[in-house]
Order: sequence, then structure tokens, then C-alpha cells
Amino acid sequence: MMNNSIQLNARVKLSNSQINLLRKQGHVPAIVYGTDIGSIAVTVGEKEILSTLKRNPRAILNAAIPEKGNKPVLIQNIQRDPISNKIVHVDFYQLNMNVTMDSKVTIHFSGEPLGVKEGGILQVELYEVEVRCMPDKLLSAFEVDISGLGIGDHLLVSDLAFHEGIEVLSDSSAMLVKISHAHAEEAVVVPA
Repeated sequence: MMNNSIQLNARVKLSNSQINLLRKQGHVPAIVYGTDIGSIAVTVGEKEILSTLKRNPRAILNAAIPEKGNKPVLIQNIQRDPISNKIVHVDFYQLNMNVTMDSKVTIHFSGEPLGVKEGGILQVELYEVEVRCMPDKLLSAFEVDISGLGIGDHLLVSDLAFHEGIEVLSDSSAMLVKISHAHAEEAVVVPA
């Protein structure tokens, strides 16, 4: 599943002003860590990380790591500036492709439910579930057709049918989506 490559560049300890200059030049400070490599301070191109996030934020990446060679990694955490929303730091986790991993899978709901066509309201409770699988089995998203749901119907995590080799860790009784009755506004009578 390593369909994406990413170049990570070595980074030495820098002052805050040097890090800000680095960011202005289009480089994002990052760290890559894992059992095989320890923890390494790196930088990644801002355009490259934004492009990767747009394509698939949970993709397994083939990262060129300074002095360590190419290793499979996942984006573990992204820190953003609260005002500008620009990426200020990225954590990459180096994977062992022979060991199971825990991750989240986005749920994409497709189709217009019958209940919505009949005047009901679609309520999405969960947009992702936690799973455990081998890294090469990890899905970026899982499509769920909800066109058959009527008013009063719902889907639970236990209703998901993932491929073999994917164990769902989220609570099986957790609600993913439901179609509720549309309640008319009741007039409130105020005593005179």
C-alpha cells in the first residue's frame, strides 16, 4: 500500500527564530520515530505534506529518512497554528510491516436515505472507527451505503463488514448514523 513517497531532511537543534525562518522558507519541522530508528528530528516540505494530506492523510508513506534509508511511515500527529491553521509540526511514526497496528478509518456515507426523502433527518454520530490490522491492510476510508435507511432506522459499529484481517476496536454498540423523525416546532402558550 506504499503508493506515496516523501522526502524527510535532517534537522539540527534550532532556535525559535531559526525554526520560524525555516517555516517561512516552506519547510515544516517534524520528527520521525519508531522502534527500528529511535527518534530523529527532520523537516518536510510544506507543499509535499499538504499534497500528501489532500490525497490520503492516513496513507503509508515510503519516507526517505536521513542516514536510515527508506522506511514505511504514517502521519501520527499534525500540529497547526490556531490562528492561521498552517502546519507547524508533524510527527511521523515508522511502521514495522510485520506487526499489527491500531489506527482510525474514516467512514464515508453514500446514498440518500429513504427516510430523508420521506422528511426524516440524517444524524451522523461517528465519522471514524478505530481498527487493528497489519499495515498493508489499513484502509484510508470505508464506504457505507445508507440509501436503504428509513425513518427510525440506524447503523451501529457492529453493522460494519470490514475485510478479513481488520479487527474493529471501537465499541460495537456505538451508533454511526440514524434517521430521526422531523419534529414540528410546538407553539408555546404564554399565560397573559
